[in-house]
Amino acid sequence: MLKLLSAVAFIIVLNLSAKAQTQDSTLKLSPVKTLSDIQYNALTKGNDLYEMDKVASQNNYPSSEKALKFKKEMDLSPTQVASLIKINTELKRKKIEMGNFIVTNETKLDALFRAKKINESDLIYYTNRYGLYQGELRNAILNAALNTYYLLSPGQIAKLNKLK
Repeated sequence: MLKLLSAVAFIIVLNLSAKAQTQDSTLKLSPVKTLSDIQYNALTKGNDLYEMDKVASQNNYPSSEKALKFKKEMDLSPTQVASLIKINTELKRKKIEMGNFIVTNETKLDALFRAKKINESDLIYYTNRYGLYQGELRNAILNAALNTYYLLSPGQIAKLNKLK
């Protein structure tokens, strides 16, 4: 019985140790207590944590990033590559901009609640802004997919779908 308990304890310690070592060391700690480190980093680095492109990708509207990744396999022209780079650069800029707005908005909400200075009009204002920022972010993501779709030929889109 003692050997069994020792073995179980050893396995638990190994499991906890492995989880501690696999934590992403590049994550910055979130200064906003209502955002996890993962959420904070995704928002400030322009990563789509919420899969806002899903409606486009599920309906064969490709992302500019994926198209650029497979540009050789898809035989993209230099003009297409330049256009995709432009789409992707603007999308990344917009994702970071909206992410920073969301972080700032969340910081303000937290400060108002913490100071017990929140009122109904402030609450409406900041929660509506949150929705506005998320909507603008999703629009930018879906617009980039739409523009990428128009830029590629049907054959290139079919080839990209096979490469995924």
